[in-house]
Amino acid sequence: MLINNETIIKDPNPIIREKSEPVSLPLSAEDEKLLRDLFQYVKDSTDEEKAKEFDLRPAVGISAIQVGVKKQLTAVIVDDRDKNDAPEHYEFMLVNPKIVSSSVQKAYLSSGEGCLSVVQDHEGYVVRSARVTVKAFDLLQNKNITIRARGYLAIVLQHELDHFKGTLFYDYIDPKHPNKEVPGALVI
Repeated sequence: MLINNETIIKDPNPIIREKSEPVSLPLSAEDEKLLRDLFQYVKDSTDEEKAKEFDLRPAVGISAIQVGVKKQLTAVIVDDRDKNDAPEHYEFMLVNPKIVSSSVQKAYLSSGEGCLSVVQDHEGYVVRSARVTVKAFDLLQNKNITIRARGYLAIVLQHELDHFKGTLFYDYIDPKHPNKEVPGALVI
């Protein structure tokens, strides 16, 4: 499937608000190809030459609903730093991911969030859990995995999994106090 800025579903198209369905395992050839195409989009979107040539907006994740397919498939590639400030690189092609636990502590990006499907700017903090545990089948490893994520990776995973519920990041922004600081929150 060709995935670029033209083919990504944009808000307010109602499809982006539809719920995604679980996917049967083992993956069908069609579902596997779609997930690999989503992953390739994310990978290529951070390569300046490919992004320009193929009309790709930079991304750290994309979910199937963003290309009009109502299935619980998402691809994530994140560069982050661990608690000791050492670089970490994460790559996932997730099938039916579910958050099985989340921290009480909150976190948000100081610059706010963005989304390939949301062209309009929405200023404000998107307050999420600082840590999450996600269970899923990962096509990259070809097995069921458990991801214990903190900080930026946790935010990215929550953002992508929200797409399965038809939720967009700006749904979390407090319209009266969009930049209100949250005491005790991890600010990234």
